[in-house]
Amino acid sequence: MKVVIVGGGQVGSYMGELLAKNGCDFRIIEEDRADADLLIERFGERRVIFGDGTSPTILESSGIETADVVAAVTGHDETNLVISTIAKFEFQAPRVIARVNSPKNAWLFTIGMGVDAAINQADIIGHMVVEEMSMKSLMTLMKLSRGSYSIIQLTVSDKSSTVGKQVKDLASALPDSALMIAIYRGENLIIPHGNTIIFPGDKIMFFASERIHAELDNLFNARGGAR
Repeated sequence: MKVVIVGGGQVGSYMGELLAKNGCDFRIIEEDRADADLLIERFGERRVIFGDGTSPTILESSGIETADVVAAVTGHDETNLVISTIAKFEFQAPRVIARVNSPKNAWLFTIGMGVDAAINQADIIGHMVVEEMSMKSLMTLMKLSRGSYSIIQLTVSDKSSTVGKQVKDLASALPDSALMIAIYRGENLIIPHGNTIIFPGDKIMFFASERIHAELDNLFNARGGAR
């Protein structure tokens, strides 16, 4: 399988890790020079393309014409829609997956815009809340049928040194096999971005390998914190 990922942030880089572990061929397009350099260190120069993912020329350089899947996972909905449209209608990508950052934009992510599957984090989390799942310091919300990955929820301790830090400042402290999905702050659902600040009492949902559950618990509770 060949995959083109547009957006090398937390979601895109994590997808790259999973694809690499499963022996898949992939390319990541990232327009921020510093982030692209970090991705090159992580995945190698062959797998990373520096440039604007909405540019047909850049997309073509990624080998999109032979890709089985295109994933538009930047932090901007309008960008993801443009990428999806170009991938589907100009390059005839067989399957296009797009990330929805703002729930109010979810209605735009349709096959008419080139999107075969929209990944709406807020919608996924919302369904979990409707099921009235109880809150604990660390709890497993959903375990995948295959493998050792699950969706978990952590409550941030007021003594944790992660309090007051931005998500981007936690990058070096978070294990590679952990993806932050959403933050519940009171009645509000927050889709985390790099500048999102962690507050005590936040309930954070992760997609994570079971082997690092304890490490995450230590990080966001009184026993540990970001380095």
